[in-house]
Amino acid sequence: MENVKSLNKWANSHTYLPVDLVRIVLGVFLFMKGISFVTNAQYLHDLISPIDQYGGGMFLLHYIAPAHMIGGIMIVFGLLTRWAIAAQLPILFGAVLVNFMGHMHSESLILAVVILLLCIFFLFYGGGKHSADYYFKMQQ
Repeated sequence: MENVKSLNKWANSHTYLPVDLVRIVLGVFLFMKGISFVTNAQYLHDLISPIDQYGGGMFLLHYIAPAHMIGGIMIVFGLLTRWAIAAQLPILFGAVLVNFMGHMHSESLILAVVILLLCIFFLFYGGGKHSADYYFKMQQ
């Protein structure tokens, strides 16, 4: 627990507005991706078809879109940022895996890897000083 507190202190003292803007853009991107999955469920089904043969396809269909939409909104506002990012990580690891197992599209693979790396960064960095996490922490 002490490591998390010291990490939060370091992140809050070394926060910059551009990093927070990247967090907001990441959240908007994930939210829009979730919306596109909801409006085009067949596209999502086609994406996960390479790993559907191992089971859990219906679970994935009902987890990915809501996790992207709700997690994206939480990331935009910086509300429980690390938890919202943690919910995205299995999806993004799966996106990278699907690009290797299915039809490999280099632009999709690059996008998935970049989003995965951003999520890993914000998993450690947190929401930053311009977030609801910081605001609620200061109210205590």
